[in-house]
Amino acid sequence: MTLRRRVWGTVIGTVVSLGALAYAELSLPAQPLISDYALVSGGLVPILIGMLALAGACLSLAYGLVASEPSRTAAARVLLLAAAAGLMMSAIFPTDPGTSQIGTLSGEIHRWSAAVVFTALPVAGWSLARRREAAPRWNAVRAMSVLAALTLGVYLAAHPASITSPLINGVEYYGLLERGVVLADMALLMFMALASFAGRPVVRTEVAPVERPVERQERLAA
Repeated sequence: MTLRRRVWGTVIGTVVSLGALAYAELSLPAQPLISDYALVSGGLVPILIGMLALAGACLSLAYGLVASEPSRTAAARVLLLAAAAGLMMSAIFPTDPGTSQIGTLSGEIHRWSAAVVFTALPVAGWSLARRREAAPRWNAVRAMSVLAALTLGVYLAAHPASITSPLINGVEYYGLLERGVVLADMALLMFMALASFAGRPVVRTEVAPVERPVERQERLAA
């Protein structure tokens, strides 16, 4: 598969994931965190679609980078594969209900898998953009990487499990921050895909005409 198709695969997968998230937000009862929608009636399918589509987007970009810059993008590819694995694990292992006082093994796997996703994508974006020219597309990747990382930091500080949450009243808006982290990571993924493709030369393969024996003899005689 060509790099162009891989890029479109990343963009389409991210858009599908965004659509699934929008469907859950608009049609289901409001939940504190995105993963909690999987626990309500009618919410499991859109959440699974959203997570798996975003995992496919990460895989599509990782394999596209193999074809374009295999040595330069090794670190970014590993991080993209880690993010894809984290998304698939989060889809397989559901989170614990928000009212539950006991953390199950499934809930712990889900939380740590999500942590891998939220951490790997900003680092992958920064790794991909570092030592690149100061082109607008790479500047956008750098900016989105920093924004995603900062949003993640504020979300972790506001999460009820954090010791800093009571100090900043994080319980009131930590769900909104989580959605901000997800949207920033989605935008970053598309920026990485578009920046990796933009400006790359188009290689055309032309078949050389076959020279007939008579023409070759005439040319040699001349």
